[in-house]
Amino acid sequence: MRFDVVTLFPEMFVAVTEHGITRRAHELGLWSLTTWNPRDFATDAHRTVDDRPYGGGPGMVMMAEPMAQAIDAARAGGGGARVIALGPGGQPLTDTLVRRWAGQGGSLAVVCGRYEGTDQRFLDAYVDEVVSVGDFVMSGGELAAMALIDAMVRQLPGALKEASADEESFATGLLDGPHYTRPESWRGRVVPQVLMSGRHKDIEAWRRREALRSTMTSRPEMIRAARADGRLDARDEKDLRELAQMGVAEQKSAA
Repeated sequence: MRFDVVTLFPEMFVAVTEHGITRRAHELGLWSLTTWNPRDFATDAHRTVDDRPYGGGPGMVMMAEPMAQAIDAARAGGGGARVIALGPGGQPLTDTLVRRWAGQGGSLAVVCGRYEGTDQRFLDAYVDEVVSVGDFVMSGGELAAMALIDAMVRQLPGALKEASADEESFATGLLDGPHYTRPESWRGRVVPQVLMSGRHKDIEAWRRREALRSTMTSRPEMIRAARADGRLDARDEKDLRELAQMGVAEQKSAA
C-alpha cells in the first residue's frame, strides 16, 4: 500500500514511520510513504501557498495551484490513484471506510489542509472524498492523516495477527468489552472470575455480553445498526433485554 501525503509539515510523519505497529509494517515493506510539500511547487520567492479569502473573512486559504501540482507530482511518480482530503466538513471516518480502502490496496493520496481551509476549486477538481475524524477543528490535517494511515495499516495482511484486527471494536459491529491482565487483584479491584475459569465458552459468552453492555451504554445507535445488519442473534437479543431490565440503556442519558 502506498500513501502520498500532501503536507506543509512532512517531518510530522515520523510518528507513523518510526514508531509502533506502523513502523514494523513499514520496515516489512507492507506500506510506503512519500510526502509532498506544496511549498516546493510555489512560484514566488517566498514560497507562498496561501492567500486572503475572496469575500473577506478571517484566516487564510490554501491556494489551489501548489496543491494541484503536488498531486500531479505524486501521480507522475506512480501514486495518487485516489485522493482523500481531511476536513471537518467531510463524512465521518469509520471502520467500514478504513477497511474498504485498505482492502482496495494500491495507492492513496491524503491531502492535509491548513489555515482557514483549501480553495474549493482544488477540492472539486482533484479530491475524490473528504473525511473527518470528528466534530471538532484542529490546526491542520496532519494528525487526522496519521490516524487514517495508522488505521489502514493495521488492516494490511501481515501488519498484525488477523484475529486481533477481527476482534477489535467496530469490526464486529460492536464496541469491545473490558480487558484485564495481571495481577488478579489491584487496589481492591479483582478480575471477573469467569476470565480465570478456563471455560472458553463461558468466557466467550461473557465477552460478547460485555461488548453488548458497552455498546448499549455508549453507542446505542450501533446496536440498532447491528440489528439491522443481522449481526445480532437470539442470544444477543436475550442479553440485551436483560441488560435493559437492569437499567443499562438509561446510563447514557442519566450521565
